Amino acid sequence: MILDKDFKIAEIDPRIYGSFIEHLGRAVYGGIYEPDHPLADEKGFRTDVAGLVKELNVPIVRYPGGNFVSGYNWEDGVGPRDKRPRRLDLAWKTVETNQVGVNEFVDWCKLVNSEVMMAVNLGTRGVDAARNLLEYCNHPEGTYWSDLRISHGYKEPHKIRTWCLGNEMDGPWQIGHKTAEEYGRLAVETAKAMKWVDPDIELVACGSSNTAMPTFPQWEATTLEHAYDEVDYISLHQYYGNPSNDTASYLAKSLDMDNFIKTVISTCDFIKAKKRSKKTINLSFDEWNVWYHSNDADKKIAPWLIAPPQLEDVYNFEDALLVGCMLITFLKHADRVKIACLAQLVNVIAPIRTENGGMSWKQTIFYPYLHASLYGRGVALNPVISSPKYDCAEFTDVPYLESAAVYNEENEEVTLFAVNRHLKEGLYLECDIRSFEDYQVLEHIVLEHDDLKAVNTADAERVKPHHQGNAELKDGILIAILPKSSWNVIRLKKSEGSPG
Repeated sequence: MILDKDFKIAEIDPRIYGSFIEHLGRAVYGGIYEPDHPLADEKGFRTDVAGLVKELNVPIVRYPGGNFVSGYNWEDGVGPRDKRPRRLDLAWKTVETNQVGVNEFVDWCKLVNSEVMMAVNLGTRGVDAARNLLEYCNHPEGTYWSDLRISHGYKEPHKIRTWCLGNEMDGPWQIGHKTAEEYGRLAVETAKAMKWVDPDIELVACGSSNTAMPTFPQWEATTLEHAYDEVDYISLHQYYGNPSNDTASYLAKSLDMDNFIKTVISTCDFIKAKKRSKKTINLSFDEWNVWYHSNDADKKIAPWLIAPPQLEDVYNFEDALLVGCMLITFLKHADRVKIACLAQLVNVIAPIRTENGGMSWKQTIFYPYLHASLYGRGVALNPVISSPKYDCAEFTDVPYLESAAVYNEENEEVTLFAVNRHLKEGLYLECDIRSFEDYQVLEHIVLEHDDLKAVNTADAERVKPHHQGNAELKDGILIAILPKSSWNVIRLKKSEGSPG
């Protein structure tokens, strides 16, 4: 590998380390909010969960869905709690109590030092509900909706900047599913009205729900034909699994994600050229994760329960490796991927798990997400990599080394993220970093385990990182042995007293 400070991709938008809380399963009730829990604060939020979220340093959280939002009346979740209605949530076949709504979620985001990424319902509703919600949240005072917010105890506007125009509207499973033409027309008209209410907001249009959709990528092209001038981002969603237990193919699935991103970028730029526009549409990868462990269990849940344990994947060590590869993929595309939301944050396909009334703990995927969020701030560099490769059932020419690098000039730090995909052998890494004079190895963090299927539970944290990596720096050459099947974080810092 050759790493040079002048080989820059782009400044990393911190929002690529965002996440997602939907009214689904125990994400809200029993996750972030459990007023009867011994560790709940005066507003009912679990302080143990908030502490773990703050540890992750999550910059933005998408809310309230997800499929849920396409049947959601936001007015149900504001005002006195004892007057809020219970509703059937058709998306997940549960009962929604509406004890947490817009204002409570804004309070929670402030508690965990995060921003809100709000989604509007373009399934059963449209322009009117969207503009009213925006007015309720962001307008200072003197109108019906802003004064209603003030009457609910929130004098200052919430100033929510980033808004999603619906969710997965290409999917037939979506309440109010639309064709690309129908969605494109609704999206542009909603966007116009919302920006008339608040010109400072940013808007995310719905892209395809995944790469297997029959309308991908024509959906993106058609949507942007209508909405290009009014929106700022288009969304991408993708989940991966390993039901066939083919780990070699599984760890290569980030190559599929890379191709997904490139295809959407090409589609955006095609419409840009077609419209002779000077504006560039960026990407919001606002749902991504591993999701397959809980599929069978979810089929057995009775309908119309309140906050049942839905989508509670128990993540193993190989899942953490793929999550690391996916995070690296975002860094490789930092010039266009500006927002990404790990879906989701607590209990529902999440890095954090809880017991109702009991403990909270870190799943295996917590750690690559943590390391990327903490140390992946700055400028993404474009390393020149020569790696041996392998073929597997689903992919060919898969590099054993998956890596990205970040230069934080302000802190005078360089961080190398690296996954060794080799299932049997360590990987000898030699990295030329001579452009970074007088740097030294600060630490080499390693996440490894002999059992690819090892998991963390409330009782035992079997998968956790150690700091005994062997990276060393000699004459501008960084040398390290990356253990088999491992996630590595090598941090370098300029020696104190060295010239700037």
